[in-house]
Amino acid sequence: MKLKLFLVILFLTFSCKDKTTSKVVANIETVEEKAVEPKIDLEVYDFEGFKKFLNKTDEKTYVINFWATWCGPCVKELPYFEKLNAEYKDKDVEVILVSLDFPHVYESKLKPFIQKKNLKSRVVVLDDDNENKWINEIDTSWSGSIPATILYNKNERKFFEKSFTYEELEQEVKQLK
Repeated sequence: MKLKLFLVILFLTFSCKDKTTSKVVANIETVEEKAVEPKIDLEVYDFEGFKKFLNKTDEKTYVINFWATWCGPCVKELPYFEKLNAEYKDKDVEVILVSLDFPHVYESKLKPFIQKKNLKSRVVVLDDDNENKWINEIDTSWSGSIPATILYNKNERKFFEKSFTYEELEQEVKQLK
């Protein structure tokens, strides 16, 4: 009798241990799956490389917004650019979000921000410390403050050093179409 009881206890102990181990392994795998995030590859340009975005002459209308994660008004208006991108991407409008964040925050702030906000517009980074030169080349009226936005097509170009509402932004795009 004692032998049967001992065997039953031994059987239960080992059978329970295996189930616990399986559950722990399954939980670890679930946590590892949740921790894996899609990789974000940034397009980083100096001004010479970035110029290609400023003077396209195809049939599209381009909306180029200069912003940074540390700029409150920039972050506030980003959803409007995202909405414009979603509603007009099939109407020959291309939205390009140009981050002016500093290189030392690309991994710690910029990439997580893009991920968290689920930005669908094209995001490029302008990394050129000779801003006195490129600010004037983008627009001579630009003081360098952000947010700033260029709207252009092959026939017309507009520059704005201000924040937009969605309605204002859409109105400006419609005027260029």
